Amino acid sequence: MGRGILRRIISDYLAIPPAQLRFIYNEYGKPAVSDDQNDRALNFNLSHSAELVLYAVARGRDVGIDIEYIREDFATLEIAEHFFSKDEVAALKSLPADQRTIGFFNCWSRKEAFIKAKGMGISYPLDRFTVSLAPGEPPALLKVDDDELEVARWKMYELNPGAGYAAAMIVKEPPVTLKQRQWPLVS
Repeated sequence: MGRGILRRIISDYLAIPPAQLRFIYNEYGKPAVSDDQNDRALNFNLSHSAELVLYAVARGRDVGIDIEYIREDFATLEIAEHFFSKDEVAALKSLPADQRTIGFFNCWSRKEAFIKAKGMGISYPLDRFTVSLAPGEPPALLKVDDDELEVARWKMYELNPGAGYAAAMIVKEPPVTLKQRQWPLVS
């Protein structure tokens, strides 16, 4: 269902019937509209978790989006120490215990959004860059270990899809105008 809605969204932007859209994939599996159909230089990304799906569409720039259903049983320090940067682990440990779960999922969704925007998926090492994670702290890409200039190329946004979820979007080459829309439900 999520891919069908994506086809309808992209179809609206490109004025091509959904069934006629052709997708291509990079070496890491990230989809894109075939170059011969993409005269508007659209880039897109989607993410789903539990009952929700988020879509991001950008023109002429890379975009990544991620949504995570917040699960107390998954947000462990052991998982953080395995996947997060040393700075993120320290920031997570410094949070009051009652804020660690949301801090964990803020971090996870922000990291996923970044690697999806880069188009490399999980092949990009999660511990090689740092994002903000504290509840109430603005979302941000703080550091990229192998490229100190990379941080300035990106703008991160926190999304609020509903209670029980953490979500983030990141776009290359800011500034951008962020427009949020809710897709109509079909009964």
